Amino acid sequence: MSFISLDGVMQAPGGPDEDTTSGFEYGGWTFPYFDDFSGQEMGKQIKPPLDLLLGRKTYDIFAAYWPKQGTDNPVTEPFNNATKYVVTHDEDFKTSWDKSVVMSGDVIAKLKELKAEDGPMLQVHGSGNLVQTLLTNDLVDELWLKIFPVTLGLGKHLFADGAMPAVWEMTESKTSPSGVIFANYKRVGNDVKTGSFV
Repeated sequence: MSFISLDGVMQAPGGPDEDTTSGFEYGGWTFPYFDDFSGQEMGKQIKPPLDLLLGRKTYDIFAAYWPKQGTDNPVTEPFNNATKYVVTHDEDFKTSWDKSVVMSGDVIAKLKELKAEDGPMLQVHGSGNLVQTLLTNDLVDELWLKIFPVTLGLGKHLFADGAMPAVWEMTESKTSPSGVIFANYKRVGNDVKTGSFV
Protein backbone atom coordinates (compact mmCIF):
# COMPACT_ATOMS: atom_id res chain seq x y z
CA MET A 1 0.00 0.00 0.00
CA SER A 2 1.77 3.14 -1.20
CA PHE A 3 1.03 6.83 -1.55
CA ILE A 4 2.88 7.99 -4.65
CA SER A 5 3.16 11.17 -6.68
CA LEU A 6 2.58 11.14 -10.44
CA ASP A 7 6.33 10.73 -10.89
CA GLY A 8 6.48 7.82 -8.44
CA VAL A 9 7.86 9.52 -5.31
CA MET A 10 6.73 7.86 -2.07
CA GLN A 11 8.90 9.70 0.46
CA ALA A 12 7.37 11.39 3.53
CA PRO A 13 3.72 11.59 2.50
CA GLY A 14 2.43 12.21 6.03
CA GLY A 15 4.31 15.15 7.54
CA PRO A 16 7.17 17.67 7.20
CA ASP A 17 9.58 15.82 9.50
CA GLU A 18 8.63 12.27 8.53
CA ASP A 19 11.68 11.63 6.33
CA THR A 20 14.00 14.46 5.34
CA THR A 21 16.65 12.11 3.90
CA SER A 22 18.72 13.78 1.13
CA GLY A 23 17.20 17.16 2.00
CA PHE A 24 13.65 16.19 0.97
CA GLU A 25 11.53 19.35 1.42
CA TYR A 26 8.00 18.23 0.64
CA GLY A 27 7.09 16.11 3.65
CA GLY A 28 3.32 15.99 4.07
CA TRP A 29 2.61 16.41 0.36
CA THR A 30 -0.51 14.19 0.48
CA PHE A 31 -2.28 16.24 3.16
CA PRO A 32 -3.97 18.82 0.86
CA TYR A 33 -5.63 16.03 -1.14
CA PHE A 34 -7.21 14.02 1.68
CA ASP A 35 -10.99 14.20 1.93
CA ASP A 36 -13.85 12.08 3.26
CA PHE A 37 -13.75 9.85 0.18
CA SER A 38 -10.07 9.06 0.73
CA GLY A 39 -10.66 8.37 4.41
CA GLN A 40 -13.48 5.95 3.63
CA GLU A 41 -11.42 4.11 1.02
CA MET A 42 -8.46 3.82 3.38
CA GLY A 43 -10.81 2.49 6.06
CA LYS A 44 -11.99 -0.25 3.69
CA GLN A 45 -8.43 -1.29 2.90
CA ILE A 46 -7.37 -1.50 6.53
CA LYS A 47 -10.07 -3.92 7.62
CA PRO A 48 -8.90 -6.81 9.80
CA PRO A 49 -7.69 -9.45 9.71
CA LEU A 50 -4.30 -8.09 8.71
CA ASP A 51 -0.71 -8.02 9.88
CA LEU A 52 1.87 -5.35 9.08
CA LEU A 53 5.30 -5.70 7.52
CA LEU A 54 7.28 -2.51 8.12
CA GLY A 55 10.75 -1.14 7.57
CA ARG A 56 12.52 0.29 10.60
CA LYS A 57 11.90 3.97 9.82
CA THR A 58 8.18 3.48 9.18
CA TYR A 59 7.90 1.28 12.25
CA ASP A 60 9.41 4.00 14.44
CA ILE A 61 7.00 6.60 13.02
CA PHE A 62 3.96 4.34 13.45
CA ALA A 63 4.98 3.12 16.93
CA ALA A 64 5.25 6.72 18.14
CA TYR A 65 1.84 7.62 16.72
CA TRP A 66 -0.77 4.85 16.54
CA PRO A 67 -0.76 3.60 20.14
CA LYS A 68 -1.74 7.15 21.22
CA GLN A 69 -4.69 7.56 18.83
CA GLY A 70 -8.35 7.20 19.73
CA THR A 71 -10.65 4.52 18.39
CA ASP A 72 -12.62 7.10 16.39
CA ASN A 73 -9.88 6.76 13.77
CA PRO A 74 -10.64 3.62 11.68
CA VAL A 75 -6.93 2.82 11.40
CA THR A 76 -6.16 2.76 15.13
CA GLU A 77 -7.56 -0.62 16.17
CA PRO A 78 -6.51 -2.61 13.08
CA PHE A 79 -2.93 -1.33 13.35
CA ASN A 80 -2.66 -1.73 17.12
CA ASN A 81 -4.19 -5.23 17.06
CA ALA A 82 -2.12 -6.47 14.11
CA THR A 83 1.16 -8.33 14.50
CA LYS A 84 3.85 -5.90 13.37
CA TYR A 85 6.89 -7.47 11.66
CA VAL A 86 9.69 -4.89 11.67
CA VAL A 87 12.60 -5.48 9.31
CA THR A 88 15.87 -4.10 10.66
CA HIS A 89 19.62 -4.68 10.41
CA ASP A 90 19.82 -4.30 14.20
CA GLU A 91 19.32 -7.78 15.67
CA ASP A 92 19.18 -6.24 19.17
CA PHE A 93 16.43 -3.76 18.31
CA LYS A 94 13.89 -3.49 21.13
CA THR A 95 10.32 -2.94 20.00
CA SER A 96 8.06 -0.45 21.74
CA TRP A 97 4.69 -1.36 20.21
CA ASP A 98 2.59 -4.31 21.40
CA LYS A 99 2.59 -7.40 19.17
CA SER A 100 5.81 -6.45 17.37
CA VAL A 101 8.28 -9.01 15.99
CA VAL A 102 11.82 -8.17 14.89
CA MET A 103 13.00 -9.63 11.56
CA SER A 104 16.74 -9.47 10.90
CA GLY A 105 19.47 -11.68 9.47
CA ASP A 106 18.37 -13.57 6.33
CA VAL A 107 15.27 -11.43 5.84
CA ILE A 108 14.47 -12.78 2.37
CA ALA A 109 14.26 -16.37 3.64
CA LYS A 110 12.20 -15.26 6.63
CA LEU A 111 9.82 -13.29 4.43
CA LYS A 112 9.31 -16.29 2.15
CA GLU A 113 8.49 -18.42 5.20
CA LEU A 114 6.10 -15.79 6.50
CA LYS A 115 4.31 -15.52 3.15
CA ALA A 116 3.93 -19.31 3.03
CA GLU A 117 2.13 -19.37 6.38
CA ASP A 118 -1.65 -19.46 6.58
CA GLY A 119 -1.90 -16.09 8.30
CA PRO A 120 -3.88 -12.92 7.64
CA MET A 121 -3.15 -10.49 4.83
CA LEU A 122 0.31 -8.97 5.21
CA GLN A 123 0.24 -5.24 4.40
CA VAL A 124 3.26 -3.02 3.80
CA HIS A 125 2.81 0.71 4.41
CA GLY A 126 5.49 3.23 3.52
CA SER A 127 8.80 1.42 4.15
CA GLY A 128 10.54 2.65 1.00
CA ASN A 129 13.76 0.66 1.48
CA LEU A 130 11.90 -2.53 2.39
CA VAL A 131 9.65 -2.15 -0.66
CA GLN A 132 12.74 -2.16 -2.89
CA THR A 133 13.82 -5.46 -1.32
CA LEU A 134 10.37 -6.96 -1.84
CA LEU A 135 10.09 -5.82 -5.46
CA THR A 136 13.56 -6.95 -6.53
CA ASN A 137 13.06 -10.36 -4.86
CA ASP A 138 9.66 -11.03 -6.41
CA LEU A 139 7.80 -10.93 -3.08
CA VAL A 140 4.88 -8.62 -3.95
CA ASP A 141 1.47 -10.14 -4.75
CA GLU A 142 -0.61 -6.97 -4.93
CA LEU A 143 -0.06 -3.24 -5.33
CA TRP A 144 -2.58 -0.87 -3.74
CA LEU A 145 -1.55 2.54 -4.99
CA LYS A 146 -2.85 5.99 -4.15
CA ILE A 147 -1.61 8.21 -6.97
CA PHE A 148 -1.68 11.93 -6.15
CA PRO A 149 -1.91 14.70 -8.76
CA VAL A 150 1.47 16.24 -7.99
CA THR A 151 5.03 15.76 -9.24
CA LEU A 152 7.88 16.07 -6.75
CA GLY A 153 11.05 15.38 -8.72
CA LEU A 154 13.65 14.19 -6.24
CA GLY A 155 12.80 11.77 -3.46
CA LYS A 156 12.51 8.06 -2.78
CA HIS A 157 10.68 6.39 -5.65
CA LEU A 158 8.45 3.32 -5.52
CA PHE A 159 10.40 1.51 -8.24
CA ALA A 160 13.79 3.06 -7.46
CA ASP A 161 15.66 -0.24 -7.74
CA GLY A 162 13.39 -1.72 -10.38
CA ALA A 163 11.22 -4.80 -10.02
CA MET A 164 11.08 -8.35 -11.31
CA PRO A 165 9.25 -8.55 -14.66
CA ALA A 166 5.60 -9.29 -13.92
CA VAL A 167 2.10 -8.85 -15.32
CA TRP A 168 -0.51 -7.11 -13.18
CA GLU A 169 -4.30 -7.07 -13.44
CA MET A 170 -6.20 -4.03 -12.24
CA THR A 171 -8.79 -5.21 -9.71
CA GLU A 172 -10.21 -1.85 -8.68
CA SER A 173 -9.91 1.80 -9.63
CA LYS A 174 -11.56 4.86 -8.12
CA THR A 175 -10.83 8.58 -8.16
CA SER A 176 -11.42 10.91 -5.24
CA PRO A 177 -12.97 14.39 -5.68
CA SER A 178 -9.48 15.85 -5.13
CA GLY A 179 -8.03 13.77 -7.98
CA VAL A 180 -6.34 10.94 -6.08
CA ILE A 181 -6.48 7.68 -8.03
CA PHE A 182 -6.97 4.57 -5.92
CA ALA A 183 -5.65 1.79 -8.16
CA ASN A 184 -5.33 -1.82 -7.00
CA TYR A 185 -3.37 -4.37 -8.99
CA LYS A 186 -3.02 -8.11 -8.50
CA ARG A 187 -0.08 -10.01 -9.89
CA VAL A 188 -1.14 -12.59 -12.45
CA GLY A 189 2.22 -13.92 -13.66
CA ASN A 190 5.75 -13.29 -14.89
CA ASP A 191 5.17 -13.82 -18.60
CA VAL A 192 5.49 -10.31 -20.02
CA LYS A 193 4.16 -10.47 -23.58
CA THR A 194 5.58 -8.35 -26.37
CA GLY A 195 4.59 -7.64 -29.95
CA SER A 196 4.99 -5.27 -32.85
CA PHE A 197 2.82 -2.68 -34.57
CA VAL A 198 4.81 -3.09 -37.78
